[in-house]
Amino acid sequence: MRNRVELANFPKPWKTHTDQLDLLIARGMIITDRERALDYLKRIGYYRLSGYWFVFRQRSEPVCLLDQQCRKPKKVRMERIVLDEFLANSTFQNAVDLYVFDKKLRLLMLDALERIEVALRAEVAHKLGQKDPFAYLKPELFHESFSVKLDKTSCVTAHHDWLGKHARLIGRSKEEFVRHNRQKYGLPLPIWVACEVWDFGALSTLFNGMHEVDQDDIAHRYGLSNGRVFATWLRSLNYLRNVCAHHSRLWNRNIVDQPRLPSAAEQAWVAPFLDDEHMRARCFMLLRITKHLLAVVNPRSSWPKRVKKHLLSFPNLLHLGLDLRSMGVSEDWATDWHDGQ
Repeated sequence: MRNRVELANFPKPWKTHTDQLDLLIARGMIITDRERALDYLKRIGYYRLSGYWFVFRQRSEPVCLLDQQCRKPKKVRMERIVLDEFLANSTFQNAVDLYVFDKKLRLLMLDALERIEVALRAEVAHKLGQKDPFAYLKPELFHESFSVKLDKTSCVTAHHDWLGKHARLIGRSKEEFVRHNRQKYGLPLPIWVACEVWDFGALSTLFNGMHEVDQDDIAHRYGLSNGRVFATWLRSLNYLRNVCAHHSRLWNRNIVDQPRLPSAAEQAWVAPFLDDEHMRARCFMLLRITKHLLAVVNPRSSWPKRVKKHLLSFPNLLHLGLDLRSMGVSEDWATDWHDGQ
């Protein structure tokens, strides 16, 4: 913990909103309406908006840097340094437009993910409930990697860890159906009741621990032959849900933990992603997975049309070298984005 002397010497001191705006102007950002810009800084915050104007900042010519992550100290890499100054013609309104676009995109994703989460909770509970009303408590009903293998750090199984998180979800739930079942029938709750308190993370983790035959059975309904591939989809969508729920930047986010994809023979729409690392590392692939699942969960949904309309409304930032490719779309994405599937 920093002592008082260190805090006093912290290199980034507090600034008024006026100071923040003046700093942006000094670095080359164009402010066409000062009062409106100040209002945005007050309501949204400098730091949150900075995630959107970061891409407007100039980069240096490539320079050699020691690779600190490499065991060979002599190895160097070429990298462009992000400068404080903005690209020519960067405006504060450009950043706001990008922020608003991203906000609407996150809301659209949450709309679809809610439907997918609810449907999959019901499916998993139904599948496991056939085996035992309290299947989620039975280690033998799950894969050994989940229910038997001990974690080297915690020395407990993933199933044991999941049960602890599940118990906390039950314990803090204020839902009437939980209170009713606890008072009338006691604990534990049958899986078709208990599943209603799961969040996407609990759902994803439990599915990942199911026997492969059970995973495959659910995955088949969504056009996938491999339930382990489907498990990575749920893990990635849980990540996407957390990004959206915590109001984090989405449009050009780098997806580190990428989902596995089936072959193009199984699902033709994956073809553009298979040989393109940039596309697989951006959020459009997760949008495409969401669209695929929603076509099964709610095939009459207008969501695909609304998303396509929104993507086509991407702000005009060509003067800054920005377009939808930052999201990982292909040139012909609009043609391939069919509204009904």
